[in-house]
Amino acid sequence: MSESACERANVSRSRPRSSRSVNMASLELRKRRIAVAGGTGFVGKALPRVLGAENHMICLSRTALQPPEGYHELRQTDLFSLQQTQQALEGADVAIYLVHSMMPAARLVQGDFQDLDLLCADNFARAASEANVKHIVYVGGLIPSFPQDGLSEHLASRLEVERVLGSHGVPCTTLRAGMVIGAEGSSYQLMARLIRRLPVMVCPRWTQSKMQPVGLTDLLEAIGLAVSRSVTASQSYDVSSGEALSYVELMGRAARSLGLTRYFLPVPLLSPGLSRLWVSMTTGAPKALVAPLIESLKENMLVRKGARWRLPGFEPSPVDAHLEEAAVMDEGRQPRAFRAAHVGGKPAEAIVHSVQRFKMPLRRSARWAARCYTRWLSTSFFGVIRIEHEPSRDRVHFRLIGMKQPLLTLETDTEASERDRHLFRIQGGLLAARSGRGYLEFRSTLDNQLLVAIQDYKPSLPWWVYRITQAQLHLWVMRAFRRHLEKQGPNLLSEDSGITPGLDVTLPESPFPSRRERSG
Repeated sequence: MSESACERANVSRSRPRSSRSVNMASLELRKRRIAVAGGTGFVGKALPRVLGAENHMICLSRTALQPPEGYHELRQTDLFSLQQTQQALEGADVAIYLVHSMMPAARLVQGDFQDLDLLCADNFARAASEANVKHIVYVGGLIPSFPQDGLSEHLASRLEVERVLGSHGVPCTTLRAGMVIGAEGSSYQLMARLIRRLPVMVCPRWTQSKMQPVGLTDLLEAIGLAVSRSVTASQSYDVSSGEALSYVELMGRAARSLGLTRYFLPVPLLSPGLSRLWVSMTTGAPKALVAPLIESLKENMLVRKGARWRLPGFEPSPVDAHLEEAAVMDEGRQPRAFRAAHVGGKPAEAIVHSVQRFKMPLRRSARWAARCYTRWLSTSFFGVIRIEHEPSRDRVHFRLIGMKQPLLTLETDTEASERDRHLFRIQGGLLAARSGRGYLEFRSTLDNQLLVAIQDYKPSLPWWVYRITQAQLHLWVMRAFRRHLEKQGPNLLSEDSGITPGLDVTLPESPFPSRRERSG
């Protein structure tokens, strides 16, 4: 019996059940269950204002100990873990995705933010499909229609997340929004700090680009509309206040709402690098937060023209109204995005997350890539490291010539692996602290792309030694494997074979028991 069911049973034994309590219990059971990834963030914390009364709100968070106000349930979830994400979405009817540029709770992270975002979004979409979620709602970013230099990395990543969330069969509604105006929002706080600390501002050319922000209350209304209307499923809509203005104009209006007089001096230089530096130094915001804002404003960030991009029933309020509301509620607090990455206020655990992206040959799968990788490794390292395959347990041992103990032992997780996802559990070896958590994963995603991820790996080497040796070697191996993949064509390996073709197979006596032996 589930915990909630036990609680209801205890209540029923403690007092008589009136007809009213029966009706209320039935109403509670009929409530739609909405899971929110990013529920502790700026937008997520405010969602219960519009959805909390009629729905059962579930907050998904990696670090929170209590659900935010208005939420009925907290499920601790690391979106980098597919298994945890699947458990978190069990029983949910609707899943809302409010996550951008998330970093793993690890001491060492190897990988670009785009690849990390892609992995989290793919986990969420797969988990939603597995849990029979009916609808995903995603808040992305406005996309310029014809960018001169192509999309910035951050905007391209948001567009990619939008695509992958809808790629596993669950209808996904995307709300594309520009800057969100709200007292606790990192973009608003960044602007407000500039205004408070600089009576006179030199404004580079990017501050003249046009943008269409949206107020927090309007965005919440848009999310509520998207959740409640099935006609919006599998569609994308642009949401904004409707008014186009430059960043300089927005700062001028924000200054007036704060009761301040400020002077802005435009200069014809773009200087995005210098702008990131002085904005970060002036506001105290990390460069990783400042960069997306400046990059996005190289182009006009405007909604698409045409009725098909307008969310049915959405009626926004003027920009000035949202600026006034934000100014009244602003207490000068530090947004979460301004803080350094810690887990529960403590330094991150000494584990490793590494995510690398590759382009696979056409019509190939993650299963093929995993076999290709072990076969390729067996011919690399000039024979110093020997790769041995143990078919009876589907294990791979990495051995240094002349040593009996393996450096690493990987075992295929047959239950979690399929054609587009191959998972090796790190079962031990001289280089691994046997936490039982680490794994190496090969996963195929959109457009024939391959993600190779090491997650929750805890090295046995002293941390500083690991950083300058094994960690660097892994990156070198990944770069070499990328070059190897680029040379591959179709039909080089058989995907039906259980053993890697051409691999020099030996069957050593493994010092580590199998999962079946351990369970026995």
